[in-house]
Amino acid sequence: MPLLPRWRYMTPEAKALTRRFGISAAVVLFGLVLLRTLLPWMILALIIWWVLSAMNRQ
Repeated sequence: MPLLPRWRYMTPEAKALTRRFGISAAVVLFGLVLLRTLLPWMILALIIWWVLSAMNRQ
């Protein structure tokens, strides 16, 4: 069973819009997964940078 059963009856503009929406949704999901993976490391790097910059001021 196709995901979009009326795909062959859709206009080219509707097909293009559907493709763009699908690609955008995939990019957003990939970005969220990547952000979820890297966020703890970014926070740790920020804390280390803050501590090192505070130590260098003294």
